[in-house]
Amino acid sequence: MKKHKRRQHLPAMLSALAIAMAGLGTAGGALAAGVTDEDILKDAETTHQIVTHGLGTKGQRYSPLAKVNPDTVKDLVPVWAFSFGGEKQRGQQSQPLIHDGTMYVTGSYSRIYALDTRTGKKLWKYEHRLPDGIMPCCDVINRGAAIYGDLVIFGTLDAQLVALNKDTGKVVWREKVDDYKAGYSMTAAPQIVKGMIISGVSGGEFGVMGRVEARDAKTGKMVWMRPVVEGHMGYTYDKDGKPVENGISGTTNATWPGDLWKTGGAATWQAAYYDPDVDLIFMGTGNPAPWNSWLRPGDNLYSAATVAIDPDTGKIAWHYQSTPHDGWDYDGVNEFVSFEYKDPKTGQLVKAGGKADRNGFFFVNDRSNGKLLNAFPFVTRIDWAKGIDLQTGRPIFDDEKRPGNPFIEGGGAVEGGKGKVVFNAPSFLGGKNQMPMAFSPDTGLFYVPSNEWGMDIWNEPVSYKRGAAYLGAGFTIKPLYEDYIGAMRAVDPVSGKIVWEVKNNAPLWGGVLTTGGNLVFYGTPEGFLKAVNAKTGEEVWQFQTGSGVIAPPVTWDDNGEQYVAVVSGWGGAVPLWGGDVAKRVNYLEQGGTVWVFKLHKS
Repeated sequence: MKKHKRRQHLPAMLSALAIAMAGLGTAGGALAAGVTDEDILKDAETTHQIVTHGLGTKGQRYSPLAKVNPDTVKDLVPVWAFSFGGEKQRGQQSQPLIHDGTMYVTGSYSRIYALDTRTGKKLWKYEHRLPDGIMPCCDVINRGAAIYGDLVIFGTLDAQLVALNKDTGKVVWREKVDDYKAGYSMTAAPQIVKGMIISGVSGGEFGVMGRVEARDAKTGKMVWMRPVVEGHMGYTYDKDGKPVENGISGTTNATWPGDLWKTGGAATWQAAYYDPDVDLIFMGTGNPAPWNSWLRPGDNLYSAATVAIDPDTGKIAWHYQSTPHDGWDYDGVNEFVSFEYKDPKTGQLVKAGGKADRNGFFFVNDRSNGKLLNAFPFVTRIDWAKGIDLQTGRPIFDDEKRPGNPFIEGGGAVEGGKGKVVFNAPSFLGGKNQMPMAFSPDTGLFYVPSNEWGMDIWNEPVSYKRGAAYLGAGFTIKPLYEDYIGAMRAVDPVSGKIVWEVKNNAPLWGGVLTTGGNLVFYGTPEGFLKAVNAKTGEEVWQFQTGSGVIAPPVTWDDNGEQYVAVVSGWGGAVPLWGGDVAKRVNYLEQGGTVWVFKLHKS
């Protein structure tokens, strides 16, 4: 049959071309559609993209994808790998974001890359120019970005927020958060809530003021700021950017003596999460400053706690302090993950939140009001407290396990010396640290990357000096057992039981992903990305990435194929602070590579 060419009217052709280009992702060479508030709120149930840190605003790190499962995972093979390149290796803790055929992933030293999700081709790179003298506590890491509209937003080690055009990598806006010379930095992934960037600050070891900030995601301009050290004033900001007082956090000097609250730490150095069911932002707060607790008698609100903040007003709706008057650097910054369970006594559905704390206890709170519902150990040894009183919500302290007072006789040298040395478990690196856990609504279990270690710790005199370490303590970390430090544990938040565990020689320092395919993915410092059966803990797959994995894996779907990705690159706090533990893992190599996998078709 003879073919005839049709002649089209030019406007119609242009219209058709525009429609076709609108349907292409960035990887196809056209501008991608923007990320909306609805995209963010539905991220947990949307499998073709990942637009939040946590695979959903509640932070469960659960994907319903099931094509990769215990039967098929043996066929999971690498599709591509991308190196961050250069000499800037160190720790890599980023969780990638996936949108319209593009992966957005941050690297050490405040870098971010846009990569084609199917080929690994670099689309663009932004490398933040860092000044001399930055003071990150725990390596030059970055945990990820946020995405909103046509912007990708991330924090930098010199305490700035940078927004880039997601298609070109060009800077759209840049805002200074605070002065890096005073010890401030930013390592957490920002979150988007109601069109606002929710972020915190790092730097608790330098006596910073911990706080939560909300900014207009499109412009970077402040909406509100809430301090999480009692005594500081909160602010909202008018249309001209001028601050308007919004109430003091707590009551000045109620739980902090003298002027210690002014340099009280409580850094908010992990990501916030948001639960639309109760309309609250949840943020963990870090250690009070200094570590020497004899200088600051009292509970030291709101350090070492979970704070729930009203996103519309920036006011604290409730708080729960897991380690009042923290004297061990147990912090409280670990993620508070929203979940539901049926009350065994009443059968009613409970809207709860779970937190595996550095101090070794797993806490379950009513997420609407903060009431403590359950608390139990998820590690084998806890020295500092004999338990948690479920009626008062407070720890039952063992006073003999608080480091000795260096200022009195019997506690150590009175002048220039150190107080009594005590051994405590867990170590200050925690029963769990920065590595995010996962929750499966299929099994009702949390999957917690845990560590078994203790420490010799003592207190020393210290005074605040701007930009200098503000500890007043010394320490040496030691393994508790010869055969393992790390343990991946399946934890029942209702019964408080450990359902299964998988031990690991080196500390576990990477996050967790669980799926509808009955799998739990996690990485090890020895370089393996592993998959285990979510119900039994049986290992069903592993892959050697070439460097330690201290980042959380992710998974998504593209045209019916399930992909799994993780960033590999050893570093972080363990080799810097780990004492005897660091010696055990000093053979591990640094790196900086994104690995992407899918099922091999035979």
